Amino acid sequence: MDMELRQLRCLVAIVDEGTFTDAAAALGVSQAAVSRTLASLERALGVRLLRRTSRSVTPTGTGLRVVAHARRVLAEVDDLVRDATSGHAHLRVGYAWSALGRHTLPFQRRWSRAHPETDLHLVRVNSATSGLGEGACELAVVRRPLDDRRFESAIVGLERRLCAMASDDPLARRRSVRLADLAGRTLLVDRRTGTTTADLWPPDSRPATEDTHDVDDWLTVIATGRSVGMTAESTANQYPRPGVVYRPVRDGEPVAVRLAWWKDDPHPATQAVLELLTALYREA
Repeated sequence: MDMELRQLRCLVAIVDEGTFTDAAAALGVSQAAVSRTLASLERALGVRLLRRTSRSVTPTGTGLRVVAHARRVLAEVDDLVRDATSGHAHLRVGYAWSALGRHTLPFQRRWSRAHPETDLHLVRVNSATSGLGEGACELAVVRRPLDDRRFESAIVGLERRLCAMASDDPLARRRSVRLADLAGRTLLVDRRTGTTTADLWPPDSRPATEDTHDVDDWLTVIATGRSVGMTAESTANQYPRPGVVYRPVRDGEPVAVRLAWWKDDPHPATQAVLELLTALYREA
């Protein structure tokens, strides 16, 4: 079926304006062109969309449904055009769990002061690429290397590795823990985006693991005392939760925080974001 956007725009214009003459004026075409365009749309769909009398034009029942769909399609197309042509005007930075932790608000405020011409939006997408591979953002904050060769990335800083546990857990009385303290526990992990796997432990003393897919679910289970979690320091800053405490893991390697972007289509603001995030982590 061949259908064109101009046909949908013509149909909506006729319904909105009320007559073929007014629709033609709104579209900047002749009345005959409006009639031909509508007729071609009705032929393509095989249904009648409008009832025409000498005084008015009203949609049929099918026409009402088609007009509603047409409005949504045209709105999506307009959004697509704005998104593709925005250039410096908009910047979406994706993240999976915890954005930039305590650096999140300073990043947003400093960016708005230094780059008022570019609107910054943080977008939470729980995927391996924090929304970059899904087209949900132009830049992404990730905490493990991306193997996909379509992307480029650079380390902007390091964060301590923390253990999350129930506030009444015996380990919560300590100021810090070691990996060996967790060997007999059940570790709750997000295999898609998480920074922790059982490989952090020696083969003969690895904890049991259970899967989770969302930070809120992760915290809810940990609060019951059934499991513990391992995470980057940013999670503790972003998600304080009654019933859950975070303790540094003394022998846990720091977590590298990376900024990632499309290798063949970097956003014009990539370098500026990279420099600002690196500066924020250096100030820590």
